Amino acid sequence: MKDTSEDHAPRQHWLGLMAKAPMGRVATLLDETVTRPTFTWLRAPEVGSTMVRARTGATGGPFNLGEVTVTRCALTLATGEVGHAYMQGRSKVDAEAVALVDALMQTTAAQTLQAAVLDVLEAEQTAKRDARAAKAAATKVDFFTMVRGED
Repeated sequence: MKDTSEDHAPRQHWLGLMAKAPMGRVATLLDETVTRPTFTWLRAPEVGSTMVRARTGATGGPFNLGEVTVTRCALTLATGEVGHAYMQGRSKVDAEAVALVDALMQTTAAQTLQAAVLDVLEAEQTAKRDARAAKAAATKVDFFTMVRGED
């Protein structure tokens, strides 16, 4: 029986970063960093849809919000590492790149990919989030009450 106490947080983090990346960005960073290794498909990229569920006010009862198009795939490297991708959209090329990075992050190339792909994606997403927060903060209105001289 497999040990279920294994920490999956780092893998969840890098898969989340790549899933939120703009189309083509992961593939571009991967190709600039390493030569793509040979691999075998466990599940070739396929496009489908999944139901998105939501909650009113994040605390209410769940309801079906609608369907979203997703692409998924799984591959195994010649050295045995398995990579998975499950991302929004119809880009099979992007799904392949995400699965390759996932598999390569389990090899000795992990530090190189962390610096050249994942850290770059995280910096870009942080900058985008900060710019959005700054734009929202610029519209903030501070209300205050002036004391009337009658008291």
